[in-house]
Amino acid sequence: MSSEVKPPRADARRNREALLVAAADVFAEHGVGASLEEVARRAGVGVGTLYRHFEQRDALVEAVYRRELERVVDAVPELLDGRVGMAALRAWSERFLGYVAAKRGMGEALRAIMDCAPELRSTVLPRLEQAVEELVAHGIEDGSIRTDARADDVLRAMIGVFHLPQADGWEAQARRILDLLLDGLEPR
Repeated sequence: MSSEVKPPRADARRNREALLVAAADVFAEHGVGASLEEVARRAGVGVGTLYRHFEQRDALVEAVYRRELERVVDAVPELLDGRVGMAALRAWSERFLGYVAAKRGMGEALRAIMDCAPELRSTVLPRLEQAVEELVAHGIEDGSIRTDARADDVLRAMIGVFHLPQADGWEAQARRILDLLLDGLEPR
């Protein structure tokens, strides 16, 4: 008997992706306590299919978080294509803000998962750091970002937006804070 692990079938991969897309939408609308039956319905699969892919709600929340974050991080090359560094960083910060805004309902669950799954934190933060490092380095090189800018400082300031109290006007305040941060990165 072979000990090789076979890759999932194409229909299983499609179902998993459909579940992640549906869960991201449902969680954004109703928080992570939303009905998993609703997630399955929107994905066009049965609840049994959902549980075959994600045995626990936390596993689904973590998978949605990883998928959405990877989409933000993976956008860096596209954003750098033909743009100066500051313009690319501004465009990326807009995507990051959109990501954070969509995940506000997931905040409490994500914090709990991060506490229980240190490997998630150890894989997520380096990917974010790498993305911001690439954007800042590009901007320093082309002169659109000041030479003393540090990517780790920029990222930590952006992550601070996630910790703003959830209230009316949160997104407008977050945009103002990001504008202040990015304006401060421009050369004097």
